[in-house]
Amino acid sequence: MTTMPPQKTFASADFDKTPPEPHVIIPDRLIHEGVESAGKQDDYSKERKHPVFFVDLPSKCLSLTIGWLDPGQSSNMHRHTYETILYVLEGTGYSQVQDQKVPWKIGDAIYIPVWAWHKHTNTGTGLCRYLACENAPLLQNIGGIALRQEIGKHVVAK
Repeated sequence: MTTMPPQKTFASADFDKTPPEPHVIIPDRLIHEGVESAGKQDDYSKERKHPVFFVDLPSKCLSLTIGWLDPGQSSNMHRHTYETILYVLEGTGYSQVQDQKVPWKIGDAIYIPVWAWHKHTNTGTGLCRYLACENAPLLQNIGGIALRQEIGKHVVAK
């Protein structure tokens, strides 16, 4: 099997230029060691009022982050143009998704639909940790349409 770099972008007239089979492209990095020990994203975390750790891998379609909420802490109410699936690694709490309160605990997964107002709250006595998987990079790569809006603020690109 040959490894070829793909054409950067395709336009409507390039439909017939799609390769007959996929090409393997092995990026320089396949692992991000010690995600949480590498440190939180300071500006991003400060704006969201809780620690967020980015998983730094070369995915073009998916992002993965780890979030923390202290006991009694909530994220900001916000919405975005990308889907999110949260997986609870530690703790108990609930997510407010539009007008629904969705309780969760360790081992649960929560789906956040596109453009739904939502926030997450830790109701336990210990730290809550969750893994967030989103398709924001896909939307960013097809035209910068990965947008996020905090309640009371303008829409911004992620």
